[in-house]
Amino acid sequence: MNLIQNVDWAALAPPLVTAVAAVVVLVADLFLPAGRKAALAWVTVGGLALALAALAPLWNDDRTTFCLADDPGLCSYSADRFALLVQLLVLGGALLAALLTVPELRGAGEGDRDGLPGGEFWFLLLSSASGAALLPAARDLATLVIALEVTTLPAYALVGLRRGSATGPEAALKFFLSSVTATAVGLLGVSFVYAGAGSLFLSEIAAELPEAAPQLATLAKAGVALTLVGFVFKVAAVPFHFWVPETYQGAPLPVAGYLSVVGKTAGLAGLALVTTGAFPGHGNVWGPPLAVLAGLTMTVGNVAALRVAADGAHSAVRLLAWSSVGQAGYLLVPLAAAGFVEDGGAARDAVGTALAYALMYGAVNLGAFAVLALVVHDRRGTPPAGRRVADFRGLFAERPLAALALAFFLLCLAGLPPGVIGLFAKVAVFRSAVDAGLGVLAVVMALNVAVALVYYLRWTALLFQPAQDPGREPGRPTFAVSTAIALAASVALVLSGAPQLILTFTGGGL
Repeated sequence: MNLIQNVDWAALAPPLVTAVAAVVVLVADLFLPAGRKAALAWVTVGGLALALAALAPLWNDDRTTFCLADDPGLCSYSADRFALLVQLLVLGGALLAALLTVPELRGAGEGDRDGLPGGEFWFLLLSSASGAALLPAARDLATLVIALEVTTLPAYALVGLRRGSATGPEAALKFFLSSVTATAVGLLGVSFVYAGAGSLFLSEIAAELPEAAPQLATLAKAGVALTLVGFVFKVAAVPFHFWVPETYQGAPLPVAGYLSVVGKTAGLAGLALVTTGAFPGHGNVWGPPLAVLAGLTMTVGNVAALRVAADGAHSAVRLLAWSSVGQAGYLLVPLAAAGFVEDGGAARDAVGTALAYALMYGAVNLGAFAVLALVVHDRRGTPPAGRRVADFRGLFAERPLAALALAFFLLCLAGLPPGVIGLFAKVAVFRSAVDAGLGVLAVVMALNVAVALVYYLRWTALLFQPAQDPGREPGRPTFAVSTAIALAASVALVLSGAPQLILTFTGGGL
């Protein structure tokens, strides 16, 4: 019997190119003189752009690799539409985060002990992005868990990487300890699932777990519930959200943006795979808890963000952190709805709705972080300047285009015109809850959308108020940050102009 596997290198290209770029950056950093290490930033950007380009040949052709020699139908890697959509989002998010980091590194002059070490940063970012690109294509629990940890482990270091930071190490430690706990619980659940199903492949688990021996039924249900914990933590759902504000606040700004989109998307993809891919027959076990978590998460996130916005002295990063918690609640609604529908097609449509919302959220949230990075870099002279919500007062008078872009991103997050795509995505999520019979969750979501309007509109209004320092001349924006803002705004504008595209694009889910 032939036990040699054929590897489809084209299917593996997106995570593989990213991983190779990480190794190239790490080795080059050892030999390049200090004055030429800035080139590593563009090696990183080029590697991520190449990984994105590698998605194009795979778009209309589902491909699998790492399949069992004696059963080609069981594969560990599948480059299907779901995987490609998530890879597009995470690699695009990593690309924007890399662009935001260029001025961070340039701002650290000679003798500045508070800068980011470039080579290490680019290597860690690419390593984490390679794990995030691998995760949505994983089709067995072992590969899924490994990909999740490859995504997360470099992120701990990214949070605490800034030299001389007073808050970075503490934020990284909190992130590490809470994440390790959630991962340990998730691995315990995986072991229970393996005991009940006798396999780690998602398709076999879906077929065998409902047929587990009666004496293992309780163990199997416990495994289903515990396995979700590791992924729910990455999504930052309540009560696994407590690390988010401190971690985002203590991390370098581009890292906070990266975690808010790429880390959250990786957790969402893993959650979709284990719920609708591995546990479709246990919707009664994971559906109700996810519905409760969705309602709690959006409520806690939006109420906390409202309190932060009420005092302009609070950090804008903290406001975006709590906003991301609230947005995580909306992301969970379609997945919860998938647990209450019996038709497999309806469940796949629900996953597609979650992906559509994630695409909208990823573009506009990273765009908001990009404008924040622009303002912080412009006012680098005083450490707190540019980081407080109040520092955005009168931004339109100083930087009209940046203010208009931020206003558009905030209106998209709020779900108000001209941010049509935000409104469209929220209506799609709301409809998924109604169609699944989750009327109470739909009402909770409607109330939370109204609460979120207050702080998003309050921040937007600040942008157009009289400037605090009318005579101040703003600096020239860097090419990298301007490009990041333009890319995010372009995606949001295109989707707002043709909002139906996003659901057509993501239709079918898993």
